Amino acid sequence: MSVKNIQMVDTKNQYLKIKSEIDSAIHEVIDSSQFIQGPAVKKFEKNAEKYLGVKHAIGCASGTDALQIAMMAIDIKPGDEIITTPFTFVATTETIAILGAVPVYVDIEPNTFNIDVNKIEEKITPKTKAIIPVHLYGQPCDMDKIMEIAAKHNIKVIEDAAQALGAKYNGKMICTIGDIGCISFYPSKNLGAFGDAGMIVTNNDELAEKIRMIIAHGSKKKYYHEVLGVNSRLDSLQAAILDVKLKYLDEYCKARNEAAEMYNKKFKGIFDTPYVMPGAHHIYHQYSIRVKNRDKMQEFLKEHGIPSMIYYPVPLHLQEAYKYDYQYGDYPVSEEIAKDIISLPMHTELTGEQIDFIASKVIEFNSKQ
Repeated sequence: MSVKNIQMVDTKNQYLKIKSEIDSAIHEVIDSSQFIQGPAVKKFEKNAEKYLGVKHAIGCASGTDALQIAMMAIDIKPGDEIITTPFTFVATTETIAILGAVPVYVDIEPNTFNIDVNKIEEKITPKTKAIIPVHLYGQPCDMDKIMEIAAKHNIKVIEDAAQALGAKYNGKMICTIGDIGCISFYPSKNLGAFGDAGMIVTNNDELAEKIRMIIAHGSKKKYYHEVLGVNSRLDSLQAAILDVKLKYLDEYCKARNEAAEMYNKKFKGIFDTPYVMPGAHHIYHQYSIRVKNRDKMQEFLKEHGIPSMIYYPVPLHLQEAYKYDYQYGDYPVSEEIAKDIISLPMHTELTGEQIDFIASKVIEFNSKQ
């Protein structure tokens, strides 16, 4: 693969390697004509439960829906407070706001980019109903401390594992440690569908039963609606695709780790490479570093055929739709990192030649600053 054809995420070539398996799974669903909650969904859910070592894995329409449904399942009401991070994708806060609840932000650690567990407890009030830690870029949060705080204050933990399926914390699969875990299968994820798809996991039987009702209009029996629900069923075609790719997830995560190690060697002594917390198994959904003159570097890389992304340029407490009473200066670590973070190409199809080229151009630009 030429250095002239570098992709930020190369889903096409990943597909081509297992094309016959994917195509066969798709045709099997089409031949069955069971497109909604068909056997392909049940099969994938069972295999996901086995992979994660969790009692219940429930497919839904997207990672965003997973977050909203998880909060509905624990009865989040208007005015309830949810503790989370301002440095993440908008879905985390968006779903809180949709339910009329209030996001209460805690700044992030400068090395992991995850929620600073030492600042959580000071934000807890009688209105606090849950903590949503986000395992950003595939880096696990300090879940032992988070679960300890949650137990002390009798609040729920919903893991936002949209970017972290396959990651582990002290030997435990991320998204299985909290009360509920939420997964995204957006195409660029480590386990990506061919469209939108998501999953909600839990070891709690009562929560699982309620979640299954919520995703199907609040119904356990057709046309009998017991709770307020939504329409968020996992598409059978996506389930079939994901079930094939699930067999390769560990291989995909290994390839990303190998790519990250190559980047790390190139950048050693020049940039602070991604920190990995003791006891954590990072799966590098993104490979992100902090650089000088980030926006100019991004332009320079583009001129040389190298894509890059900024996750995320504006923390959520400064987004127009979710400002509430927050203002610039409230979360200085998030604000500072948003100015200089950049994510480089990271996917399973990256070659050593491509990484050499990308790293050389990043270093070349940096040396001129």
